[in-house]
Parts: sequence; C-alpha cells; structure tokens
Amino acid sequence: MNDEAKRKQLRKYKAFATGLFVLMAVIFIITTILQKTHDSHWIGYVRAFSEAAMVGALADWFAVTALFRHPLGLPIPHTNLIENSKEKLGDNLGSFVVSNFLSPKTIRPYIQKIKISNFVGEWLTKERNQEALIKNLSDIILDILNKLDDSEVSSFISKKVSEMTDDIQLNKILGNGIIYLLDKNDHQKIVTNLSKQIKEYLIENDSMIQERVKKGSYSFIPSFVDNKIAEKIASGLSDFFREVEEDTNHEIRGLITKKIYEFSNDLKEDPKWNDEFKTIKNDFLKNDKLEEYSNDIWLSIKKTLSTELQEEESSLKKYITKNLNEFSQNLKTDEKLQNKIDHWVRVTAYKYILKNTHQAGNLISSTVGNWQGKELSEKMELEVGKDLQFIRVNGTLVGGLVGLIIYTISHFFI
Repeated sequence: MNDEAKRKQLRKYKAFATGLFVLMAVIFIITTILQKTHDSHWIGYVRAFSEAAMVGALADWFAVTALFRHPLGLPIPHTNLIENSKEKLGDNLGSFVVSNFLSPKTIRPYIQKIKISNFVGEWLTKERNQEALIKNLSDIILDILNKLDDSEVSSFISKKVSEMTDDIQLNKILGNGIIYLLDKNDHQKIVTNLSKQIKEYLIENDSMIQERVKKGSYSFIPSFVDNKIAEKIASGLSDFFREVEEDTNHEIRGLITKKIYEFSNDLKEDPKWNDEFKTIKNDFLKNDKLEEYSNDIWLSIKKTLSTELQEEESSLKKYITKNLNEFSQNLKTDEKLQNKIDHWVRVTAYKYILKNTHQAGNLISSTVGNWQGKELSEKMELEVGKDLQFIRVNGTLVGGLVGLIIYTISHFFI
C-alpha cells in the first residue's frame, strides 16, 4: 500500500472509533434524560455502560494521540512522545535490530544455506547473460581507457619501470641464468651443434686451409708437401670436432663446462660486471628514452584493447567467452570447486556482516534521528495508527463493560 491508501485507511478507522464514542455520548444523554421521567431499571444499566464507555474511549484516545502529537494541541507533559524521543527511539531501534536480527546465532543458519556456485554456473551458461556480461565489462573498460590521461599513464609506467630496474642486478640475473642452464646440462646441445658446424666448415673449406698453409710456408718447401700438411691439419681438426660432437663425455665438454661455471660465478661476484651492466642499463633506460618507450607501450596497449573491446567477434571476446563457458561448466560439475567457492562466500559474508553490524545500527539510529519529528510521527502513525484505533474501540467496549459491572455490583450488593 502507498502512503495515500494508508491515510484513507487510517481516517476510516479513526472515524469508526470516534463514531463509537459519539454513539456512547448520545446514549448517555438520552438515558440521562429518560432517567428523570422514567423509573425503569434497564435505563440505569444502559446509562452506566455508556458513561463508562465514554471514559474509556476518551482515556484511550488521549493515550493513542499522545504518542504522535499533543492532544488538542495542548503541550501536556509526556505527550507527543515519538517526536520528543526520536533520538532515543532511533538508538533503541538500531540496537534492537543489531541484537535480534544481526547476531551470530541469528545469521549463521541463513549464511550456511548460501549456495552461490550453482546459481552463477547456471546464469553463466545462458548465452544472453554471457553477452550482457562481456558487453558491460567492455563498456566499463573502454570508459576507463578513454578517461585516462595518456601522459599520466606513461609517466606512471616509466616511473615504475625505473623503480623496479634500480634494484635489479643484471649481472647476478644473467649469472644465475647461465648456472641454471649448466645445472640442467642444456649447454651440451650448444657444444654439440657448435662442434658440428665447425666440423662441416673445415670439410667445406679445405682449399682455404691449403692457401693459409702455403702462405705461411717457406718457399723452398714443395707445394705437394704444403698440401699434405694442410690435408692433415683439416682432417685432424674435423676428426677432433667430430669426436666432440659424438662423444657426450668428451673431456673438452667438461673443460668447457668448468670454464662457463667459473665465468658465471665471476659474473655474479665481481663488482666490475655489476658496474658494466649498470652502465649499459642506464644508457638504455635514460629518462627521455624510458618515457618514450613507456608512451609507445601504453598507446599500443590502449589501441589494441580498444579495438578488441569494440569489435563484436574479436579474439579477446572469443577468449573470454571460451573461458566463461569452461568456468560455468566447472561450477556446475566440479563439486570440489563448488564447495570451495561456497565456503569462501559464506565465510566472507559472515565476517563482513559481523564486522559491520554496528554500521547497520548507526544507520538506523542516524536515519531516524535525522528525520523531522513531525515527519517521523506521521510515518509511524501511517504504519501502526490503524491498529491503534482498535485500542480506542476496545477501550470503549471494555470501559463500558467495567462500568456496567461496577453499577450492577453497587446496585445489588452495596
């Protein structure tokens, strides 16, 4: 019911209660007049009933009216109670709600019934819900992207990159990376491939070796001797690198591994390498260059995101849709995931409600306290005024019966 309907209903019941009082007053006047001219016993009983009923009606009218306003506009003490006590009423109402509706014992049974995973899973299964969710998220992100100041974002990125790189020791990162590869023995693939390449190079370029030998040989040594020497050199070197390629336990491999380990430790511990890499980093990440890189990176990200979010069949939206489908299916079928999510929601909701119960009490208290006194009285009367009119009706009838009983007792026993 709206407020207007409540007002009509309140006026109706007020009129009924007042009408009953007027009826008792009319009966009292008539019986009083009749008593002067007639000696019938029933007139006394009716007069006693109506007289007491008027008293009861007036007393309850005063009590009900005193709750919401001053009776007849007279500032009688302890009347207009709601308006005069609205702050106390707000505090008590807030405390009552918190104590009786937001206590751990009260909310725990409702929290334990929460099963949000099935609901979310079913909701996400429907295509129109997925489309609406993706569209709303896209609109929100696009709005944020368009409102962001490009220069501020670029400055933020460059600042954060500068802060992160200040503490980065590239020499230790590189040294640890090399040691990691050595520990996994992955460098042996490089040694094998390099040995193969050198072997094939020697075989394919034996004429160059001959020319080198002839160039460094004495003039009195015959050419066939130089060719034989060059052949032996090329053959020996190619055989050596073939052995290294084919023999995974070749001693040269161990020697190479040892030297790389020594170099890695030197790279990590020697201060000169730290200074070298810091110089390289500072040259590469100068403020002007860093800002330029950050601006280019941000504009590229922004353009890509805007394009992906605006296109209906973009790769990003397809990827999100795919993951939403997988997630919704998991929510419907994976009992372990369901229990995990539901438990998290319950615990979070329980903690949040208990943590903020005082806020609910403060909200009720401040809301009631901030209402105008007259407004609060009117609101309360609209809500409970109709039922309070029955107090007036009952007061009229009960008062009349009590008056009749007293008259009867006094007439027969006193």
